[in-house]
Amino acid sequence: MAKQKTHSSSKKRFKVTGTGKVKRAQAYKKHILNKKTTKRKRKLRQIITASEPDTKRIKRLIPYK
Repeated sequence: MAKQKTHSSSKKRFKVTGTGKVKRAQAYKKHILNKKTTKRKRKLRQIITASEPDTKRIKRLIPYK
């Protein structure tokens, strides 16, 4: 059976922890930052874990990570 291909953009965006959770960056931090408060931008810096349904989908995209 052929190997699965890793989704190129997903391998750059997601990391899998030792316990199998998927880490990801938060959205809304790329542009139009003037109107966002400093507190809001600071909170958006944090890395969070993906939700359970998304984790299942992401793991299919990055099978060897």
